Amino acid sequence: MKVKRFFAKSMAEALKQVSEQMGPDAVILSNRRVDGGVEIVTALDYDENMARQSLGEQASEATNGTHLAEMQAERHRRLEDELSRSRSRIREVRESRVERSQGYPGASFSDVQDAVIDGFDEPASSSTSSHADYSDELARMRSEISSLRELMGGPRNEPAKTGVSAVQQRLSERLQEFGLSSVLAGSLSRQYKSGKLGDGWRQSLKMLATGVRTPRQEWLDEGGVYALVGPTGSGKTTTIGKLAARYVLKHGADSLALVTTDRYRVAAHEQLFVFGRILNVPVRVVDESNTLDDILDELSDRHLVLIDTAGLTSSDKGYQEQLAELARSHHNVRTHLVVSATSQPRIMKSVWHCYKMANLTGCVMTKIDEALTLGESLGFVMETGLPVAYYTDGQKIPGDLHHAEAVPLVRLAVERLKTLQQQTAAEKITGTERPRETA
Repeated sequence: MKVKRFFAKSMAEALKQVSEQMGPDAVILSNRRVDGGVEIVTALDYDENMARQSLGEQASEATNGTHLAEMQAERHRRLEDELSRSRSRIREVRESRVERSQGYPGASFSDVQDAVIDGFDEPASSSTSSHADYSDELARMRSEISSLRELMGGPRNEPAKTGVSAVQQRLSERLQEFGLSSVLAGSLSRQYKSGKLGDGWRQSLKMLATGVRTPRQEWLDEGGVYALVGPTGSGKTTTIGKLAARYVLKHGADSLALVTTDRYRVAAHEQLFVFGRILNVPVRVVDESNTLDDILDELSDRHLVLIDTAGLTSSDKGYQEQLAELARSHHNVRTHLVVSATSQPRIMKSVWHCYKMANLTGCVMTKIDEALTLGESLGFVMETGLPVAYYTDGQKIPGDLHHAEAVPLVRLAVERLKTLQQQTAAEKITGTERPRETA
């Protein structure tokens, strides 16, 4: 895993540096404002399991993937600072050695050092004092290098902790059957110290509901500018149509506008324009003649603006351009990731890493009705820390759009698991068990 830190005056310049030096596969671990601009810490070949191993016991403090990435970035910052201090110290010692060598009339600094090592009493006291100073410098350097080695090497490999009870083990297995990752399932199960399995199951579900963040107020009432990003087929445009239809029914069409940044695909705007004509809502297109900020300036009198984007991956042309456009806008664009509940967990995380540089403020879960289990989606939002604004469970507009709440979502996931278990049991009895899906 290659980690690198970038500084620039603006987010757009920093993203350009990342693209040029790290390529399209770079993962943004953290970004923050610093004196004179912004700082971005990126990584290539980022792997959460490797990050947890390198952080050791500290990784247990990471409640989600975002926190883990920030911890990894902070570790890299400290490592670079330590390296910088060590280089400065080595440079100072070298300069000091040259100066002292020039001060000896007939012997170099190395000659004096050899004499001291060999046990000679000479040179005189002045050189002894110089050697004492050098020894102090050497001791300080050794101390710094030792701490630097510990920082670079990370924690020592420790034997696996024992003492996991049978109830904790069974609870972990049940949570994985629910759809959670083995890491998250193990973390939740270890919180339950002793007692019955049923009590541990209820406690874990409560903790999961606490970890799933949802906003109290709906976009339709709060207003603002919202952009939906995500891969092709995740349901961005359909979700915008549902949001727009619900808004028009509640508040009318005069204070709503739709925008699309998809100028990369042929006929990419057709579906959004159909929604606009049906709802009598204006639809604007970001292109070479109209920038996103120019369009948002014109629509500043609208209570709600919904932005549809192209479903690009990191290897597609225009990927960096589209995300940088959203990130550098002087408007408060709240970018939300659209995640399909039918996706595999690793694909969800890959998509999150792909769009993370757009400064995601939340997500929308789609295709809930098509997923066998929902634990994968709940585990994803808990690990990444993304608040869930809405979820969709069908194609009806606007009926199949729901404002997300943590407890009902967890209950829905439990009901979905029970349904799957009943179907599996029935299939076993009739001998028509479906083949197991591969991850």
